[in-house]
Amino acid sequence: MGEIFGYGEDALTLWALKHHTSAILETFQDQTAPSNCIIFYRPSFGRSGGSKSAEFGEFDAILASSENVYLIESKWDNLSRFNKREITLRAEQKMRHRIFSWYLMHWDKRYSGDWECFRKEHVNDFQKYFPKRRIAPTDSLLAKNAESILNILQKRYGKIPSEHNIKNVLLFFYDKKRSIPPANITKDFKSVEIDYSQEIMGNFITLD
Repeated sequence: MGEIFGYGEDALTLWALKHHTSAILETFQDQTAPSNCIIFYRPSFGRSGGSKSAEFGEFDAILASSENVYLIESKWDNLSRFNKREITLRAEQKMRHRIFSWYLMHWDKRYSGDWECFRKEHVNDFQKYFPKRRIAPTDSLLAKNAESILNILQKRYGKIPSEHNIKNVLLFFYDKKRSIPPANITKDFKSVEIDYSQEIMGNFITLD
């Protein structure tokens, strides 16, 4: 296969996951080798949803090391001069992180293959934290996707992650020749800045 070129935020995210995972790990002083991580690229949990919806959208990526689970949103400078002091994530993006973190902290391997048991045991707790949302219905595509990812993450992590081990990450891609990373981002998120200026060809990034 010849060279593959990609454009935009999604392509930069995939490029970073393939070649710069260490930048994320080092930001959190995570000693895991990049080769020992598991990555989900753009895992989908339906649309962003709204009141009474169980769906909560898709992350740009989920990265699991032996120490932490990183829930990732991506932003870029859009190939233009960027000098904003602050980036604020949308309400549905922040909600996505809260909901999936709840699933991670309540999932257990004994529920594998029995989402209905999981739902019945935890529906009240879910409603307490998310009164305007619904827990994923049994046999729904959302439940099946969530269960698959939760099982893989728990097997990789080896235990139920605590809140301390779930990290909210904003990947910010920029060209240091003309852009400046934001000084402030949404509370409870940590920024990881990646300069693409040396690896972009025209307006495209190589994905090999």
